[in-house]
Amino acid sequence: MDTRKKNTIDMCHGPLFSKIVLFAIPVILSGILQLLFNAADMVVLGHYAPPTAMAAVGASGVIVGLIINLFMGLSIGANVVVANCIGAGDRKNTSRAVHTTVALAMIGGTALGIIGLLITKFMLQLAATPAEVMPKAALYLRIYCCGIPAIVIFNFGAAILRAMGDTRNPLIYLTLSGVVNVLLNLFFILVFGMDVGGVALATTISQIISALMILRKLLSLRDACRLKWSNLHIDWTLLRKTLWIGLPAGIQSTIFTISNFTIQSSINSLGAAAMAGSAATQTIEGMIYAASYSLHQTVISFIGQHVGAQKYHRIKKIIFYCMICAAGVNLFLSYTSILFGEQLLAIVNPNQEVIEWGLQRMKVCFSTYALCAVMDVITGSLRGLGHSILPAIVTLLGTCGLRILWVIYVFPHYRTFTSLLLCYPLSWLFAICVNGVLLYVICKKLFAQNRYGTLSPSR
Repeated sequence: MDTRKKNTIDMCHGPLFSKIVLFAIPVILSGILQLLFNAADMVVLGHYAPPTAMAAVGASGVIVGLIINLFMGLSIGANVVVANCIGAGDRKNTSRAVHTTVALAMIGGTALGIIGLLITKFMLQLAATPAEVMPKAALYLRIYCCGIPAIVIFNFGAAILRAMGDTRNPLIYLTLSGVVNVLLNLFFILVFGMDVGGVALATTISQIISALMILRKLLSLRDACRLKWSNLHIDWTLLRKTLWIGLPAGIQSTIFTISNFTIQSSINSLGAAAMAGSAATQTIEGMIYAASYSLHQTVISFIGQHVGAQKYHRIKKIIFYCMICAAGVNLFLSYTSILFGEQLLAIVNPNQEVIEWGLQRMKVCFSTYALCAVMDVITGSLRGLGHSILPAIVTLLGTCGLRILWVIYVFPHYRTFTSLLLCYPLSWLFAICVNGVLLYVICKKLFAQNRYGTLSPSR
């Protein structure tokens, strides 16, 4: 199957580094743009709405992640399965994998949106959301949950395109829908005075637009990845493979969110200004994370196709190049943000007390954020190789357990924002050490099997 067409990258032939960079740049821009457009929500609220509106969106962020992260993990499984089929040149299974992925997105996204609507109030109460913030946070979440099916469909569709080597079209769709989001934000807030409700409605409409555009792209393809409504069904063999890889990844993301949920509850206990300051910094932090996390997605797609093509000898270089790029991007963005921290936070919210709280989070997390980038590339490498359960176990028993224990046993004795945030770099370092050892052992075994003929020779 020839996937070397316009807007796609042939991952399995030719130089690796330049292709990794070309693949990653649109993913980086997509992640940053997505967060920039989301940041527009915070900027508009910070300037044209009361502080409780911004606090409501900040309090809702962790809950939104908790609701959708499981299915975002499943999209990673879909990416690996489709990439394996493309790398192997298996047209029949490629088509089956694409249709299984889209069917799963539609069914799962709808179910997830309904569940989100039902548990909104309970989750906000569990997060110890202050009474003055609760009504606006509940309104934001209910409207946001109506757009969850579109979010899931877009992310699963983007996973298919990334598996093909196409990262440009998802960038275009995000840009167009993001512009709509910003314009609708201003329209609903400035014209109708809707504050939180307007922001949520604008976000939902833009998500529906992006989902429709990516479905249109899949329907217009002319290769084995083309979507046909008449072929839409679930192949249970491929679904099991997708779940085997994606479900642990989704559980891992969910567990991360649960630990962050615990931390958010502690932040909430410090008051509305701390909540707003943390939310403001997280807006910038999310852009840095999106940039470095793009190399996590890149390493999954590249390794996935190389495993399918049985070109094992190139995998070590893929991991190395992705790790260098991720750390470099992260270091540059993190320390640039620290340097201009006050100015950046003032764009989000000009309140000086909010800025002071935000700077505290910035100094602790941003100065060590390269650890997070390295951790993500190691985890992505394991998933691309088909090993997703081990990283999830490490996250369950170590990283998130460490954060929760920190909140329970350390923070009560040192009730400062800085002491609370130290659990982040410590958890990243733990994951690097344990998953790094796992990756070394798995790669060493894979290369040895290939060398001695246990595996089929590279093509």
